[in-house]
Amino acid sequence: MTVSEPPPAAAYDAVVLAGGAARRLGGADKPGVRVGGRALLDRVLAACADARTTVVVADPRPTARPVTWAREDPPGGGPVAALDAGLRHTTAEQVVVLSADLPFLGEATVRRLLTALRATGADGVLLTDADGRDQPLVAAYRAPALRRELTALSSGQGGTTGLALRRLTAGLDLTRVPDPVASFDCDTWDDIAAARARIREHGHVLDEWISAVKDELGIDLDVDTGVLLDLARDAAHGVARPAAPLTTFLVGYAAAQAGGGPEAVAEASRKAAALALRWADEDTADTKPDVAPDATPDTRPDAG
Repeated sequence: MTVSEPPPAAAYDAVVLAGGAARRLGGADKPGVRVGGRALLDRVLAACADARTTVVVADPRPTARPVTWAREDPPGGGPVAALDAGLRHTTAEQVVVLSADLPFLGEATVRRLLTALRATGADGVLLTDADGRDQPLVAAYRAPALRRELTALSSGQGGTTGLALRRLTAGLDLTRVPDPVASFDCDTWDDIAAARARIREHGHVLDEWISAVKDELGIDLDVDTGVLLDLARDAAHGVARPAAPLTTFLVGYAAAQAGGGPEAVAEASRKAAALALRWADEDTADTKPDVAPDATPDTRPDAG
């Protein structure tokens, strides 16, 4: 029996709003504020990395991956005007709309929003925060519905400049998904401090560090961190402590030489772990005489 492959997920575009004034941060460059070693904007861009087109509505700046830049006219015209400007650069039927200050947004949440949108007839799916409030800038929408409402708002006096997002979402049929973590945004320095503290908690720090390193090095590779940690432990205990980082480096190099990918990392880790265990076994084995089992010692007085 032939098993059919699941249909590919429909393409989507992403619009990230990153041009706000950040008044509650004293006018600081909020998208560039670092949490867990990465700019907030880069963290959001990593969450929507598989978007067909990603539009950032803000003045251009260096980013971890290529994006399309847009700007509302006049600049600082508010979120509805910014969304209108960004949406003009998209063509997909589904669009993810995000703010640039979401430290805990991940790819899984973006996929969850899109999956929920495709499973319903709603115009959009958005997250709600810990207090149950709608977060329309952590959402997936049907692009035609957004354009319909933006066109209606644009026809009014003053257009979309200065309008609150609730004026846009009021005309949409929305599905809500509670998620107090992914919807957490950084509006104040206290929020920044809380985000930085959470990332350094024991249950989060390792995954956050690995994500930051991969982002910094420009690599996209999912590996079994447990295997690498076990290897580092075996090398440290069975050989010497400095052997742990050196061995994991050599494993990475060997995996790259073998073409890269999770399978190459797993195979190199397996070989190195087996070597470390053999090395340790030699150190703990009982010492045996270096003679054949049936040999008879030479007890002559002049024997060597």
